[in-house]
Amino acid sequence: MKTVFSGIQPSGTLTLGNYLGAMKHFVDMQEDNECFFCIVDQHAITVPQDKITLRKNIKSLAALYLAVGIDPQKSTLFIQSEVPAHAQLAWIMQCVSYIGELERMTQFKDKSEGKEAVSSALLTYPPLMAADILLYQTDIVPVGEDQKQHLELTRNLAERFNRKYNDIFSIPEVQIPKVGARIMSLQNPVKKMSKSDENQKAFISMLDDEKTIMKKIKSAVTDSENEIRFNREEKPGVSNLMSILSLGTGESLEEIESRYAGKGYGDFKQEVGEVVIEILRPIQERYNELIDSQELDNILDEGAERANRKAFKTLAKAERAMGLGRKRR
Repeated sequence: MKTVFSGIQPSGTLTLGNYLGAMKHFVDMQEDNECFFCIVDQHAITVPQDKITLRKNIKSLAALYLAVGIDPQKSTLFIQSEVPAHAQLAWIMQCVSYIGELERMTQFKDKSEGKEAVSSALLTYPPLMAADILLYQTDIVPVGEDQKQHLELTRNLAERFNRKYNDIFSIPEVQIPKVGARIMSLQNPVKKMSKSDENQKAFISMLDDEKTIMKKIKSAVTDSENEIRFNREEKPGVSNLMSILSLGTGESLEEIESRYAGKGYGDFKQEVGEVVIEILRPIQERYNELIDSQELDNILDEGAERANRKAFKTLAKAERAMGLGRKRR
């Protein structure tokens, strides 16, 4: 059995892209692996947050994890800030990382570009991410393409620590889902669907109502050809909708092309909207049962306890390897 770790920021309601590209796969992974699913609230505060909104988003994300099918009997679901070892190991990871390699991180350059002042946490975000992963002796980290650079740094830091001090950390492998890894924006289909997009029509929230979902799908950017065929370069908008439909129905892209031969975008978009509504309906129903329940709090309490036990063992080994603290008799 391998250990899987994944973290998602509570910075807004997750999108259809988050579900199809990541969370749907998490449900399958928990059957044969030891999974740790972390709500990384300490990462969220690298940029200013309203405390009331942040607390609401934390609980909402936890409820969505469970609503999609994460089973607390099979997986550990917890909040990052409730496991102090994350921040403690992050400091150790900062001590073995170099400013130059942190400044080369694409996300740091993108988020700091053109700003007079940025939080130093934007620079030290990757060592905290490395700590998140390494604490659980993680074997597999399922991520999107945009996180590959951070994962490579995590591997480098783990190897550097192991060489200098002791073989404490497992070296994690990156796993990028082959299908559905990138659901694109509905308004700019060459860009990944994002919950932080300023254009509300660009993404479908997992909590959008049926009317909103259908309206967003029908206003999705396509092209002037009125031909339903898959080609990411020539027809990014249509291809994106085809990917969503394929993931929702289980049909191959070729089958969808064949079924819609000679038909227009109107019927096509109508079906995509109906499929998305049906995908999200049971998730939303379970979410509404959980969001204000004692059950949710109990699951998070139990998850924090399990995560603390495992994380502390790794932290203690790393601290001893560096010579921190007193040598006990």
